[in-house]
Amino acid sequence: MSTTTAIVAGPDDDGIAPALEAAGVDVTRLDGVITRPQLEEAGIVAAELYVLTDVGQATTIPIACDLNDELRTVVYARDTIPEFIKGQLDLAIDPQLMDASVVADELID
Repeated sequence: MSTTTAIVAGPDDDGIAPALEAAGVDVTRLDGVITRPQLEEAGIVAAELYVLTDVGQATTIPIACDLNDELRTVVYARDTIPEFIKGQLDLAIDPQLMDASVVADELID
């Protein structure tokens, strides 16, 4: 069985990256202002999951989807997702409602 790969973008105050790693996912972290070249360098083309924790970087979701048709996109953040992103988003979860370990388990099943 191959290892699931994920890119977690943004600050991770709620611990989604460690929860994914504990569930056996190979996680690459991106922080700061995220660009297309950074996504490409991080391996977005081959990744299975793109988890965004900063809705201020929501414009990275269409870029990631453009680079990888098979990508599952997840926002794990307390803030509301901009309307223009919702069509390209597979899942949006508020960390206050669901613990990171539960989310990680759901994402790899």
